[in-house]
Amino acid sequence: MRYAIYFAPPADDRLSQTAAHWLGRDAFTGETNELSALGSLDAATRHALTADPRRYGFHGTLKAPFTLAEDRSEAELVAAFETFADNLEPFEIPQLTLLQLGPFFALVSANHCEALQEFAAQAVQTFEPFRAPLSDVDMARRNPDKLPERQREYLRKWGYPYVFEEFQFHLTLTGPVPGETAKPMRTVLESTFADHIGKPLHVTSVALFVEPHRGAPFLVHSLLPLRGATQRKIA
Repeated sequence: MRYAIYFAPPADDRLSQTAAHWLGRDAFTGETNELSALGSLDAATRHALTADPRRYGFHGTLKAPFTLAEDRSEAELVAAFETFADNLEPFEIPQLTLLQLGPFFALVSANHCEALQEFAAQAVQTFEPFRAPLSDVDMARRNPDKLPERQREYLRKWGYPYVFEEFQFHLTLTGPVPGETAKPMRTVLESTFADHIGKPLHVTSVALFVEPHRGAPFLVHSLLPLRGATQRKIA
């Protein structure tokens, strides 16, 4: 089993529902839906090009998937996750935009958002004691020889190369999209997520995802509200 700390909107949030319908799977329930053709994308192409994010579920990575360290238990991880959520205040990403990151499409913050960067950095550091070292196979998957030195260092130290100043928040919507399909894919995504592109995203929750066994679809173990402001008022 692997665990991951992700941002995800609540299950009943319109963005979550739109994304689940787009990907053909809801990570909160595990339920799937048949994908239909959209625009110039036929159903088979849409299904193939959303396979990767469908397995992981709609999310923004904070702490990348990890195996639990031998001296840690799931109960301890859950307790730390609850404390993490309790101590952080909700914030707003001023504007989402659709971006093609290399070969795949994602919703990202249109501009640098310091609160978002800090949110991710705290997740990386807080949950590091729970992460088992990467196996040789997992290390090789990241092709460390092709990474810049700083990213190689982060991979060795934190188990993921894209942390801290190398981090770019992204809500993944596709797997690798061939060049000839990129334009129609963008058109379809702009239409599907029109209610969210160019709008703010309220970050009010954090999620613990689980992968029951390697290669299995990820599921939401628990989603908690960020309650830092509330906790201070109570105190």
